[in-house]
Amino acid sequence: MAEIATIARPYAEALFQVAKSQDLTSWGQQLDALAQVAQDADLRQFADHPKAQVEQVVAVVTAAAKQDFASGVQNFLRAIVENGRLAALPEIVAQYHVLANAASGVSDAQIFSAYEISDAQLADLKASLEKRFGRKLEAHVQLEPGLIGGVRVVVGDEVLDTSVKARLERMKVALTA
Repeated sequence: MAEIATIARPYAEALFQVAKSQDLTSWGQQLDALAQVAQDADLRQFADHPKAQVEQVVAVVTAAAKQDFASGVQNFLRAIVENGRLAALPEIVAQYHVLANAASGVSDAQIFSAYEISDAQLADLKASLEKRFGRKLEAHVQLEPGLIGGVRVVVGDEVLDTSVKARLERMKVALTA
């Protein structure tokens, strides 16, 4: 995984430098669509085939994304395909979002919850987390029933785990020590 992250970093930085003179939000949405398409194993196999031409792969990817792309995004996609880096595209987009969020003073918060969170609960939780982490957060909720109850929040390299599962693990360690 570290290798893909290492490959993705220069692409993401260059992409961000170009996108910040354009519309970061629009480019982010277009890049998300490309990243979603690039996760398909069959598409990557087609792109890696020695007889597949760059323009064919670009045409297939843009058709699969079902979206119009800015010329800069199309040029970026063409460069990715020419260099055989389609597999790294989701990581490039993830790193691009980190850079874009840092520039706007927002961090991504991945919230893992055992149960569905209503909009009102999410707003309250987000306000508490913003106070706790000291910055604006863009919250993404993912269900994880194995937590039993509570939430686990990941913001960058910081983790706040208030789940029942984590409490039980801490109790187990305390009792067996």
